[in-house]
Amino acid sequence: MNELELKYGCNPNQKPSRIYMADGSDLPITVLSGKPGYINFLDAFNGWQLVKELKEATGLPAAASFKHVSPAGAAVGLPLSPVLKKIYWVEDMGELSPLACAYARARGADRMSSFGDYISLSDPCDEDTAKIIKREVSDGVIAPGYTPEALDILKSKKNGNYNVILIDPEYLPEPIEKKQVYGVTFEQGRNEIKIGRELFENRVTQNKEIPKAAEIDLIISLITLKYTQSNSVCYAKDGQAIGIGAGQQSRVHCTRLAGSKADNWYLRQAPKVLELPFLDNIRRADRDNAIDVYIGEDYMDVLADGRWELVFKEKPPVFSAEEKRQWIDQLSDVSLGSDAFFPFGDNIDRAFKSGVKYVVQPGGSVRDDQVIETCDKYGMVMAFNGIRLFHH
Repeated sequence: MNELELKYGCNPNQKPSRIYMADGSDLPITVLSGKPGYINFLDAFNGWQLVKELKEATGLPAAASFKHVSPAGAAVGLPLSPVLKKIYWVEDMGELSPLACAYARARGADRMSSFGDYISLSDPCDEDTAKIIKREVSDGVIAPGYTPEALDILKSKKNGNYNVILIDPEYLPEPIEKKQVYGVTFEQGRNEIKIGRELFENRVTQNKEIPKAAEIDLIISLITLKYTQSNSVCYAKDGQAIGIGAGQQSRVHCTRLAGSKADNWYLRQAPKVLELPFLDNIRRADRDNAIDVYIGEDYMDVLADGRWELVFKEKPPVFSAEEKRQWIDQLSDVSLGSDAFFPFGDNIDRAFKSGVKYVVQPGGSVRDDQVIETCDKYGMVMAFNGIRLFHH
């Protein structure tokens, strides 16, 4: 099949719409279920590249949760701690496969942003992973294969209309890519740069020790950034992205946005949050929304009389700003990648507040010395990799 007609483009008024191979070859995908749309395919193809590269770089199964052509989460298949199982809502599922752990991490990093995501998997989807997907609000999944059990589960989702795409793992795109904007054709070489540990060799700070676990996190941050709309930074820890700041015009705003998401990821692990007395019949999305409000500045929106009764069995105590700061101060050994250089040390000041210890960025700012000095003040390790990873 050389082309696939789509219902419409980015918006319902944008017709006609299709995907096709300009060279006359067959599309590298097969739709096994549902009818994916234009944005679904943008998410699927970007996400597939991300997880394919993560698997190649780390040797571990990888998963990504995409929304509007940027990842909300990305992770590799490391085991889940009891606390992570609880905050990712998979504690009732027993031992999970490595691929299922990867998706639980990718989906769970920023559950608010992952609501209605498109899923990308580096390995054939197994039954464990399909069971997690089945219970979440999601638009579809792309993978290089599906076990019969997994495919049966996925085909039953959304009354048989769930989008399931099979990708040919041997497909190699042309080295030159093109797109049109306002009738003008843009052309560029594909970004084929390989991301690995060698990119962390130029360590410019006084502290130069990067453990192997942090190297994996730095790899995750950079590969995630390679497929995130720029400007962007990515915080990573324990095999997953925990905060992604995508599409900001200012570097420090990227750092703040991603840092606040990393903070929220960690706040969800605080005892006060783990012990919230939710009503037994509360829906998963409502539970996520309530937690997001409870740990935020507008906590009274969920704790006010007449409101908390809709969510909780009893009124929870306020999680004060002081308590939240004390908890976040325990977050440590976080890795941070940036898709372009940090122009000022204020980015490092903000990163430190979210437990960042390891940093990788291109370098090349006229204020590199100031940025290095700020890292040294906090005992951080920073490497200059000399590469920019803008993606648009």
